[in-house]
Amino acid sequence: MTIATPPCGAIQGEQGRGAVHFRGIPYAAAARFALPVRLAPWGGTRDGTRHGPIPPQPPSRLRAAMGDFVRPRDEDCLTLTIATPEADAGARPVLVFLHGGAYWTGAGSLDWYDGAVLAAENGCVVVGVNYRLGALGFLAHPAVSPANLGLADMAAALGWVQDNIAAFGGDPGRVTVVGQSAGAHAIMMLLADTASMGLFHRGVLMSAPADMAPKTAVQAAQDAEFLAEALGVAVSGLAQVPVQALLDAGLKLARAGARFADATPPFHPVDDALADPAQFVAIVAREAAARGVRLMIGTTREEMHAFFVPDPGMDAPDPGQVEACAARIAGEAGAVEAYRQRRPGATVRDVLGDLVTDAMFLRPSIALAEALTEAGGQAHVYQFDAAGAGNRFMACHCIDLPFLFGNFEAWSDAAMLEGFNPGQAQAISTRFRGAVAAFARAGEAWPRYDTADRLTMVFGTITGPVRDPAGAAWRPVFALRKES
Repeated sequence: MTIATPPCGAIQGEQGRGAVHFRGIPYAAAARFALPVRLAPWGGTRDGTRHGPIPPQPPSRLRAAMGDFVRPRDEDCLTLTIATPEADAGARPVLVFLHGGAYWTGAGSLDWYDGAVLAAENGCVVVGVNYRLGALGFLAHPAVSPANLGLADMAAALGWVQDNIAAFGGDPGRVTVVGQSAGAHAIMMLLADTASMGLFHRGVLMSAPADMAPKTAVQAAQDAEFLAEALGVAVSGLAQVPVQALLDAGLKLARAGARFADATPPFHPVDDALADPAQFVAIVAREAAARGVRLMIGTTREEMHAFFVPDPGMDAPDPGQVEACAARIAGEAGAVEAYRQRRPGATVRDVLGDLVTDAMFLRPSIALAEALTEAGGQAHVYQFDAAGAGNRFMACHCIDLPFLFGNFEAWSDAAMLEGFNPGQAQAISTRFRGAVAAFARAGEAWPRYDTADRLTMVFGTITGPVRDPAGAAWRPVFALRKES
């Protein structure tokens, strides 16, 4: 039995897989549509051997690739999970993980994100955060809810880490926030908010939809009014409807706003000042540089395959829709042909996947790295290429997560991992999580990115840095066409 005694109150953890686990630690309290409130220290010793409930949510739209999970759910869900080599005075680097799931699904306490291997083998403290999702976390309307409650939850969790993590063997002066997908986008939102200054010192952005600008207050209010109409209540009445009814109305909102080959989530942050995509990236880069927050920024090679492969409509999509999508994204329908030439013999789904991957993930991530560099900051860029032999998902969105945590047994139902040679997968995982831990420890993992060399670390069957002065084949075709 291990007991930590942070200022929040004593808590009992348990040993397992080379690390000490503390689970279900409450970091704040929040009523529906209310800001999180700091908790008073508890008396006695709290049981930290069991997880608390996860946020209410619909089924994950990526469960065909990642697998699924079953956990008790409740609106009272603001808890942390910690894995540490020892709850001592070790002052180890801290990695706070913000999960993805389109601001709509997931939880930091899922077994997928168990930090034991990462903590034990790399000498760091790993913290997983549960934050509010969907309408409960990102509804914004003056009649019922302030904006961005889910982001407020994350900030509260980071504040808790500053105050308490030393008792778990962590160094509050070396906090790296690691976010994947929506979690990476959330790091950008936190960087754009001066209120988060000092809460973290480095950031790892995995598959960030980096130019997904926040909604305007007007757009968010319209969404709230849609939910209220779907439920037959006034907007203020959303505070009282059953949570399942709110989830069902959210699914209606998602269907109403769905577009062909577009993975933009129905709920995400709101901020009028950041609502222009180019301005959003520029402001985030400027703030990160000004604070000295170094960023590791990466994408997977076939991000959109996680969304497209399970969708029967993508097996043989309508050519007109494909051309319209290309025109919307790249400015010309002919961009499809450039992508077809880049992947000879590929299906239309694969070609469209490359196009949308570049538009939603790769190109914006490169733009953020370049903007940060130009602002005087420091970026380290990677691409994750590892894929199972013959696996239709290829190197899809989320494929890098089991490699970060090194806990492949927790991903036994993940179709995206089929075809991997176990020994090779473990070797890639060791390199990848070691690089992330090295960045958390010292702010360096491989030489920094600059616009002259565009040095990019590639993790895959062959792992190593690639210099890209002229634009290698994997870079965005339409971005190079526009820049030339």
